[in-house]
Amino acid sequence: MEPIEPGRSAPAPAASGDPCVTVVVIGYDDAAHVADAVRSALAQGPAVREVIAVDDCSTDGSGALLDGLAARESRLTVVHRAANSGGCGTPRNDGIDRAAAPYVMFLDSDDVLPPGAVDALLGAAVAHDAQVAAGLCVRRELPSGHEVPWQPELYAKASVVAHPTRRPRLVHDTLCVNKLYRTGFLREHGIRFPDGRFVYEDFVFTARVLAASPRMALVPDTVYVWHVRRAAEKLSISLDRAGIDNWQARLDAHRQAVEILLAASRKRLARAARAHFLDHSLRMYARELDLRGAEYRTDWWKRTRAYLETFDTADFEAAPAPGRVVGRVILAAAEPRDLPRLKEVAARPARLCPPYAYAPDGTPAWSADLPQVTLDHLLHRPMDLLPVAVDGELRPRARGTRLRLLLHELYGRVADAGPRTVDVDLVDRQHGTTVQHRTAAFTALPDDLWTATVALDLSALGRPGTWDVRLRLHFADGSHRDATAHAVRRPGLLRRVAVPSRRHGVLLAQPYATHSGALALRTAPGVRGVATVVRRRAARLLH
Repeated sequence: MEPIEPGRSAPAPAASGDPCVTVVVIGYDDAAHVADAVRSALAQGPAVREVIAVDDCSTDGSGALLDGLAARESRLTVVHRAANSGGCGTPRNDGIDRAAAPYVMFLDSDDVLPPGAVDALLGAAVAHDAQVAAGLCVRRELPSGHEVPWQPELYAKASVVAHPTRRPRLVHDTLCVNKLYRTGFLREHGIRFPDGRFVYEDFVFTARVLAASPRMALVPDTVYVWHVRRAAEKLSISLDRAGIDNWQARLDAHRQAVEILLAASRKRLARAARAHFLDHSLRMYARELDLRGAEYRTDWWKRTRAYLETFDTADFEAAPAPGRVVGRVILAAAEPRDLPRLKEVAARPARLCPPYAYAPDGTPAWSADLPQVTLDHLLHRPMDLLPVAVDGELRPRARGTRLRLLLHELYGRVADAGPRTVDVDLVDRQHGTTVQHRTAAFTALPDDLWTATVALDLSALGRPGTWDVRLRLHFADGSHRDATAHAVRRPGLLRRVAVPSRRHGVLLAQPYATHSGALALRTAPGVRGVATVVRRRAARLLH
């Protein structure tokens, strides 16, 4: 990888004849958002030679809306497909075929390009003679506006990658939309998206790009805003994971991407892609298994086992430990099992909850009846990576709220490190800000346990919301571990309680377990919130 020289600035593509970009915007039945997407592309300035909006046979007036915009903007061309393609790949291919500029980018109708995105990517591509330039994408939660960066490690600083195999982590970023491509490079190598109804088409397209060994320029600028609308009537593909077809589509796309890399003799990238599958896709879906029905879980387990059987030992060894453990449990068991415990191992950060078993030879193991799933890595992993388990009991009370934590031993590693203190942060999930910070000392208990208790002031919360409980454990040996608390589910713990509030008079507080099993808190303000709960409880009693 070649670093960019400090202080070197990319040329600004402003004059006629300078390199320029075609932005391909695709949309289907998205009249509410497509105009914003197109305007964000046009607002990039003279670097954008044309915007090609491909309407995939919409039925909600999107086509007419785009035609109206095109009548007022000479750089906008609208392509009306005669039949819906069933996916995102075909309309993007339409854009590649029609692109007149030397570089091309892709934009979805419900997202936007932030100001300066095209200049940042185009400047880097030209300055470093790169066939592909890529930058940071942020996932913006709506309506809150809270932003989460996508694969930020790749874009921490400006750099040039002469060959993708020199940076295997590139396979982690499967998005096509936060990148600029030299149009001739795509056409020369026949790089296209899968046509028709093909979910996760980005996986395949990105594999084809990497297999062609482009020179890549990476920039730290935010170049794409991915809008996440969890309350939308129609969920995006990345959020609509409830059906087994979604998981099968992901398996198919990932399998095809790996095959593309192997066919191009990019074995290092293929291994990295499989390792990332274990760490990302497998963990994400495993966290949600207990939300699905028995039929789904059995089918998911069978399909996943079949795919994991195509991995070799080195693929597993290349993956971070949590995904590796989840995958090996699935391979070792013919039927779904230990789902609550798997869910916590798949969490971020990972938690390995008791009981802690050993294989006959004394090696740490997943369980006594699955001794082949060894956990010997726990004996030498750094403390900041160990999946330590902390139980949490949050008890809102009118006289004061107490959080009691119970830290478990983990094959002798916790005792060796020496638990000392724990920092507790109450984090506003909507904005990602810490609203309360507390520190408490651990006290040793019998049976290799440690406990700590902190007082939280719920009356000081300024507004209703959802609050995550985040921990940092400090040890006598100088190490620390960031963690979350496993939500204890004993009767009476996870229930709504009315507590005083300085702002609202009364605050309704409910500790709960997230879908990954972590302890969190919801609050609702005032007497109205309490009355709503009372009515719901009364209705349940009547029925």
